[in-house]
Amino acid sequence: MFARPADLADCREMIRTGSRSFYLASQWLPDRVRQAAYALYAFCRLSDDAVDVGGGRDETIARLRARLDGIYGAEPMNHPVDRALADTVESFAMPRVVFDALLEGLEWDASERAYHTLEDVHAYGARVAGSVGAMMAVLMGARSPDLVARACDLGVAMQLTNIVRDVGEDARMGRLYLPRAWLERGGLDVARWLCDPQPHPVIAQASRDLLIEADRLYRLGDAGIANLAPAFRPAIFTARRLYASIGDEVVRNGLDNIRRRAVVPTSTKLTRIAGAVLQAGRMQAVSPAGPPLAATAFLVEAVAGAAPTVEVADKRVRTVSEDVSWLVDLFASLDRTSGMRRLES
Repeated sequence: MFARPADLADCREMIRTGSRSFYLASQWLPDRVRQAAYALYAFCRLSDDAVDVGGGRDETIARLRARLDGIYGAEPMNHPVDRALADTVESFAMPRVVFDALLEGLEWDASERAYHTLEDVHAYGARVAGSVGAMMAVLMGARSPDLVARACDLGVAMQLTNIVRDVGEDARMGRLYLPRAWLERGGLDVARWLCDPQPHPVIAQASRDLLIEADRLYRLGDAGIANLAPAFRPAIFTARRLYASIGDEVVRNGLDNIRRRAVVPTSTKLTRIAGAVLQAGRMQAVSPAGPPLAATAFLVEAVAGAAPTVEVADKRVRTVSEDVSWLVDLFASLDRTSGMRRLES
């Protein structure tokens, strides 16, 4: 084992401050899987930050790939995230392709790649978020092709939600992830709009259409959640519901994602958490939902064909009374420490 207790604490802090939605949802994961998920998130966050602020794009990506070489060669860099991820990779037989896909997506970001069709956006989402869904499938021992496909669907759905929420913020940095063909069909001069991003009916309609696609993928993902081991359903379904809430807020804001960044109020998050936990407890296994997205097929093939993980030891399912107690504690903590201020997504 490479990681020290302090390394795992550092990874936990990265997700706590970086994504409150995922941090809240992770509380329902079995302990061993939760710690591994923190390591995965920490590396993804570290990689994203490095590409955003790291200067030379090619050099930054090369350094990240070199760090993966060390992690997969059992010689991780002397860094908390690298040590924690090396343990996760070894313990769960995590195929490297999921990390290579993530870095390719970040490389596309740095190169300001243009996305013309929905399939192009799917390909981007597969790399920066479907890869994370595949990672989580590995941690949960869910390596059947259908379960991996559904995990990737959830990841891509979450990324589409992110894209819609951040249209204005991205546009002010010269980035656009809405399918350009949709905008051009609506008569929008994309290059001129990017010079001065303002609310526009064509942008609003494309945002609505992308949220509809996200909802389709969320619903496919629900079939995968229903077929997970009961210990994992509450965490994954909670994350799914919290993320879908972001899209709901965009719609509630009149699809103005240029001047406003949708933030889910704490009261709504708590309601969604409670509902998700209860609904997850009532889920029944369903028939496989069908083939993966064309964009995620390579991830499904790599994960489903890799060596099985070791058995997850902690599979105890929390009782409803424990879940309710935890929600009460969470509400009290938020009320005490933040004055019920809005949580970051």
